[in-house]
Amino acid sequence: MIFNPSPLSKHPLRLILQVLAGREITLIIDETGDREKGSTTDYVKRQYIGNLGKIENGIVAVTAYGLLERMTFPLVFEVYKPKERLLEGDTYLSKPKIAVEMIRYLQKLGFRFKLVLADSLYGESHSTFIKALNELQLNYAVAIRSNHGVWLPQDQTVRQNRWRTFDRVFSDGSQQTRYIREIVFGRRREVQYWLITTDPNKLPGNSTWYVMTKITGVKFKEVGNIYGLRNWIEYGLKQSKNELGWADFRFTNYSQISKWWELVMSAYLLISLQAEVLNNIPDKGLHEPTDSVVSKFPEHQLWDEGTGWKNLLNNLRLVIQPYQFFNLLKPWLRVFPISHLSVGFFTLITLMNRMRGAIPDTSYSEDFLFSSA
Repeated sequence: MIFNPSPLSKHPLRLILQVLAGREITLIIDETGDREKGSTTDYVKRQYIGNLGKIENGIVAVTAYGLLERMTFPLVFEVYKPKERLLEGDTYLSKPKIAVEMIRYLQKLGFRFKLVLADSLYGESHSTFIKALNELQLNYAVAIRSNHGVWLPQDQTVRQNRWRTFDRVFSDGSQQTRYIREIVFGRRREVQYWLITTDPNKLPGNSTWYVMTKITGVKFKEVGNIYGLRNWIEYGLKQSKNELGWADFRFTNYSQISKWWELVMSAYLLISLQAEVLNNIPDKGLHEPTDSVVSKFPEHQLWDEGTGWKNLLNNLRLVIQPYQFFNLLKPWLRVFPISHLSVGFFTLITLMNRMRGAIPDTSYSEDFLFSSA
């Protein structure tokens, strides 16, 4: 296998598999790019940077995320290595090829995918990405370009079905009316093509999508929300990575950059593991906070009762605060030893460690606790 993920990623992946307990997930293939000055940083060149929507000098990584009932969690990433910037021992892989290697690697580990979502870079990669999905017998919904072509026999034609309306349901429960029509190339096939828009007369560029699906028995109302989910996720992933400092590294060597990204991904996972859906293991029910200590956490005046990723981030920051504040005070406590203050902090930190989220009991040990050492 050409894809060789960092050894640091192996434990988080085993942990995710343990939490999923055999459940299928939706796989999101995405890429993230960030502007970088100069040319001293490994694998930086002028290339398309999705965060900026244009060609700039920067570094790009292909990323794979899992989705379970609207909660995302990171899986793996791999930097894109342009041909012009290959280092000794490197092998060039296109972005679609990197994505394929990721999928094969994750399947080999035991991940089960019910659906793959990706943008047009991958949707237009028939000889690599789409071919691999078909070989692996995976369902998918991918974007395609408006000028996407399909080879047809001379006696077959292209037709567009009538517009239909559907309700696009957003993560906050709100809805908007959208329009969708199927584009049929010749005879109806397992692979279907769709045009989705907010305005069927003007087809505005920033709110019109061409989508290709391979989902047996899918209904038109489902298609709109399935692919719309990818757009929502893409926005959410960008916000989450910005919160955690994905692009804030100050290194030029990729081996160091990759370690930074692993830390960001680990922090992302730690937050996702607080979600109820990841605590809800089939046949075991929801792991309710029966711990009397944990059940008091929401009494904190800044506790957020929401269930979104940013709500969880807020609460985890509150839980970590005693450890942070104690370490800020430790130099003064060495100058003025106040034993009852130190004991109080240690007690509070111990109470905070009772919040473990979806970390399984078999993985829960002192190695996972915050330490005052």
